[in-house]
Amino acid sequence: MIKDSVSPVKRTKAQARANYNRLSRWYDRLAGSSEAKYRRMGEQTLHLQPGERLLEIGFGTGQALVSLAEAVGAHGRVCGLDLSDGMAAVARQRLSQADLTERTDLTLGDAAQAPFAEASFDAVFMSFTLELFDTPEILIVLHQCMRMLRPLGRLVIVTLVKTQKPNFAERIYEWFHERMPVAVDCRPIPAQTTIQAAGFEITAVTAKKMWGLPVEIIMAEKISQ
Repeated sequence: MIKDSVSPVKRTKAQARANYNRLSRWYDRLAGSSEAKYRRMGEQTLHLQPGERLLEIGFGTGQALVSLAEAVGAHGRVCGLDLSDGMAAVARQRLSQADLTERTDLTLGDAAQAPFAEASFDAVFMSFTLELFDTPEILIVLHQCMRMLRPLGRLVIVTLVKTQKPNFAERIYEWFHERMPVAVDCRPIPAQTTIQAAGFEITAVTAKKMWGLPVEIIMAEKISQ
């Protein structure tokens, strides 16, 4: 379960939407470059096949959508769910430039109340997104992923990880998260234990560091029918 030591998210979703709308035109320059390496590792971990159907939660400016749509091919489908209409506008422009709009669908909404049918997807992907949800909602989002995945469907999450003995970079980062809850709304979470608590079976984990912050690329499967 998620421990009490995980920092709470103090900004509202309305504040998050407004903030990401403001940042949407500049996000790739501000944060996209530092996250890109780990996001691409997550994309590769998915092992997407032509014809598959995938959902990306928190697609942001659509950097991953392009490569994901290319991976599923003309007979596959990539759906995206994001809270920010500003981010969605940038993502749609990127997909249009890549001539990939015909195999993608973007939806504005909250992953805690995901508007997709049961067993709709072969895979669900999140990159630096799960840790944006407040602690009580993280399991809700994971249960939504479980509901939307087909049997043996894959879940790949790229996330900041909460450690038992935080290093200097982690302590500094959480200090900023505490004092700037809108600008620094992402925070480390105990990802593996939480994913398992939601009923997934973890099949692979890759541990990395981003500016001294622990990052994990986690692959899990829906084992229940």
